[in-house]
Amino acid sequence: MTSTLSLRIAAALAGLMGAIGVALAAAAAHLADARQLGIASSMLLFHACAVIGTVLLVHQGLVRRRLGLTAAYGFVLAGILFGGDLVSLHYAGHSLFPMAAPTGGTLFIVCWLMVAAAALSLSRTPRA
Repeated sequence: MTSTLSLRIAAALAGLMGAIGVALAAAAAHLADARQLGIASSMLLFHACAVIGTVLLVHQGLVRRRLGLTAAYGFVLAGILFGGDLVSLHYAGHSLFPMAAPTGGTLFIVCWLMVAAAALSLSRTPRA
C-alpha cells in the first residue's frame, strides 16, 4: 500500500468514526436509558479527531511514520472494540465478546502512548 493511500484510508476511517459518533449521540439524546450510546459516541468522536491529528502529524513528518500510522489504525480498531461493545450491550443486550470494551479502552491508551513515542523518537528535523 502506498504511503499516501494508507494516510487517506485512515482519514476516511476517521470520517466514518465521526459520522457514527454523531449518529450515536442523536440516538442517545432520543432513547431512554441510552447512557452507553452516549459514552460510545464521545469516544468515537474524540478518537476520530485523534486519527485525523495523527495522520496530519505523519504527513507533515512530525512523528515517526510507521509508529504514527500504527497508532492511527490502532485508534480505529480501539473504537470498533470499545464503541461496538457498548452499542452491542445497548441493542442486543450482550457484549461483542468478553472484555471487548476494556480491550478497546486499553488500546486507546496504548495508541496515545504510541503517538508520544512517535514524536519523541523522530531522529530527523521535521519539515518547516
